[in-house]
Amino acid sequence: MPLVKGGKIAADALVHVADDAGIPDDGGILISAARFLADAEALSGRAGKTGVIWPNNRDIDDLVPWLDRLAVVALVFPNFRDGRAYSQARVLRERHGYRGELRATGQVLRDQFVFMLRAGFDAFQVNKESDAEAFAATVKRYSVFYQPTGDGRITALHRRMQLRHSESAGQ
Repeated sequence: MPLVKGGKIAADALVHVADDAGIPDDGGILISAARFLADAEALSGRAGKTGVIWPNNRDIDDLVPWLDRLAVVALVFPNFRDGRAYSQARVLRERHGYRGELRATGQVLRDQFVFMLRAGFDAFQVNKESDAEAFAATVKRYSVFYQPTGDGRITALHRRMQLRHSESAGQ
């Protein structure tokens, strides 16, 4: 499946490791939440990058002690109507200050890309190459937003206030 990062189609640096497969000594891996939590200390301390696939029906607080050691948290959208991963993303970014890669997986649809960006996602595993290309174009389309969210951009209101403040300071 294509991966979109930074508004571009990118190669996935992580190898998806099945629950019953051996863990490579080096290189980046992406493993299930159950497998990660079964031996979190050892897996989070390995030499290569470690990422975890976190389902949206699992408590994000179980992952918090390990966030500083994880390169990637992949949140799952099991279907387009289930938006719990949006909330998980915002909690990770805003409450827990997670700065690693936050990846959207599962049913990642074109019309939800901007909302996912605003929630704090910065990588997207899409089903089709055409979706990846559409996302790359969508990312560049919007630069100003009205709502504050987890992606760190200032809102239109705050931009206006900054502009007024700089204009009044210059007089």
